[in-house]
Amino acid sequence: MISNYEIQKYCNEILLPEKFDDYCPNGLQVEGVENVKRIISGVSANQDLIDIAVKKKADAIFVHHGIFWKNEPMIIAGYQSQRIKRILASNINLFAYHLPLDDHKELGNNIQLARTLGISNPEPIPNSLIWTGEIDANTLDEFSLLVEKKLGRSPQVFGNLKSRIKKVAWCTGGAQKYFHDAINLGVDLFITGEISEQIPAMVKESGVSYMAAGHHATERYGVQALCQFLAEKFNLEHEYVEIPNDV
Repeated sequence: MISNYEIQKYCNEILLPEKFDDYCPNGLQVEGVENVKRIISGVSANQDLIDIAVKKKADAIFVHHGIFWKNEPMIIAGYQSQRIKRILASNINLFAYHLPLDDHKELGNNIQLARTLGISNPEPIPNSLIWTGEIDANTLDEFSLLVEKKLGRSPQVFGNLKSRIKKVAWCTGGAQKYFHDAINLGVDLFITGEISEQIPAMVKESGVSYMAAGHHATERYGVQALCQFLAEKFNLEHEYVEIPNDV
């Protein structure tokens, strides 16, 4: 058992949220019971996850996507009010780590996705959230089938399906804005979670393939790795809960 603020202190020491100009507060977003024994983790702090955490008598919820964002209204009403009421009434702590969890070299979403997909020689690009690595001589079509098998959903793929894919770049979640940077890295394929309207033309004109494998699907793994690490270090109970999301 460990206190909620001790958990936050330790997570901040390893994830270093102060390094990031993030869109949300990282760390303890809603304070609950002081001592934590049982953790429920999930990708996003939606009502379904909160309700399951309450049912399972969790002391804390850990997510990648919390409930407070800079580009959203600063008013607690509607669905936001219902989420917070449920958390407070159940005395559960809500922890969220966004960009710091994407970036971590051992527990982060990017490195965990590389391990899930079998990408070798994973390396972060300095001063960027992009990583690069290699795939063992797969065609784009073959690799797409592997991604579908590993992530449990069919990715959107743009490029020549018969082309050989060796060097790849990736950034989990909604990182389509980094495609131009990936092209400049000289990779064969860029992998992320989502796609924007201009991407197909960029693929055609650059010759670099693009894969949108799902925002949710690519960001399942960091929060699981973090919470499993915490569970082992502090003798806590941990369970990951998958709330299906088509995006």
